[in-house]
Amino acid sequence: MINIELLQRRNQLLGKAAPLFYDTPLHIVRGEDVWLFDADGKRYLDAYNNVPVVGHCNPKVVDALCKQAANLNIHTRYLHENVVNYAERLTATFDKSLDMAIFTCTGSEANELALRMARMATGAKGIICSNCTYHGNTAAVDELSTMFTGGITKSPNVRSVPFPDLYRPLNGLQGETLIDAYVAEVAKAIEALKADGVGFAGILICPIFANEGLPGAPSSYVQKVSRLVREAGGLVIFDEVQSGFARTGHMWGQDLVGVVPDIVTMGKPMGNGHPIGAVVSRADLANAFRERVMYFNTFGGNPVSCAAGLAVLDVIQEERLLEHVAQVGEYTLKGLIALQQRHELIGDVRGSGLFFGIELVKDRNSKEPARDLSKQVVNLMKDRGVLISRLGPNDNVLKVRPPLPFTTEHADLLINTLDDCLATL
Repeated sequence: MINIELLQRRNQLLGKAAPLFYDTPLHIVRGEDVWLFDADGKRYLDAYNNVPVVGHCNPKVVDALCKQAANLNIHTRYLHENVVNYAERLTATFDKSLDMAIFTCTGSEANELALRMARMATGAKGIICSNCTYHGNTAAVDELSTMFTGGITKSPNVRSVPFPDLYRPLNGLQGETLIDAYVAEVAKAIEALKADGVGFAGILICPIFANEGLPGAPSSYVQKVSRLVREAGGLVIFDEVQSGFARTGHMWGQDLVGVVPDIVTMGKPMGNGHPIGAVVSRADLANAFRERVMYFNTFGGNPVSCAAGLAVLDVIQEERLLEHVAQVGEYTLKGLIALQQRHELIGDVRGSGLFFGIELVKDRNSKEPARDLSKQVVNLMKDRGVLISRLGPNDNVLKVRPPLPFTTEHADLLINTLDDCLATL
């Protein structure tokens, strides 16, 4: 049951508009592996939360946090092994050209820092993003958060372009002709920024277009766009907050699309819930930025945060989570596609690794988005003990993104519960 008194206190102190999940908010008091528990003791399969990437309260991460917190936690203007060790371990997971790290507290900070670096390196201000994205909540990156503004930005320094949607293709095109049409939209945006006198600094995208609803864009799109951006003098920035840390069955989303960016940003999953973010880039970009800017971050990359980050990398490696995610992801995707054959409400299923988008439509021919029904499904799933969310430009794509220890047994529970909810509707 909802704690009315707690909700009223929250509304009074944080504001009624402060977001809460679900029509009846959950009062979560404990987490373990892929499970969350509410104040009444009910257990929920967490098939949504990307923050505890190696599982809620992972014992190895908790132990690393506690030991380092009991010994020392300080800012990063002293030497400390954790900071250097983590930078070495983290950069080693990327292409050898991405060999320098700058730590922050959040993905928002990391994206803002990446924008500063790109603008300083190019001498231009113009940035391109997609028309249904989110990259954080600082003033600078809020200008790119088009998922809340109808796909457009009011900033003269930002242009949004249509994301590569294969389910609702631009002008009804198909194949590489469709991809080239989407790439042409990027070319138009570059020219518009230059014509307006702000110049072109680069593009910031999630390599798998997570917030856009995982449209399943082929690698050729990202490859062609990256080539175009660099030929125009801009930098390629990948936001790997959602697509990184083995989420797709690859360590990074860039590995899936076959493009090495100039700058990478990351956040949420890095510390399994402990706040830490980072920018990883080529050394020439990072050094040029540091030579001109006295950038420091009191808490970014502190010894406790880095201890958590190291433990996350250890768990991914020791528990062979890359292989696990690929195997369980394939099993889950097959199960979701089978559901699509039984339920007309499911218009499309896509995903990679343990990240899935299930698009609900009122009619498969017209592809009319089933926005209200999607909301009902999310709430019905919660009532039956499985937590998911929804996203996309029409809020009709069910978002499934469980912690990486998710197993085939958990997948069966997810699929059977979704089957039941869809049948109810």
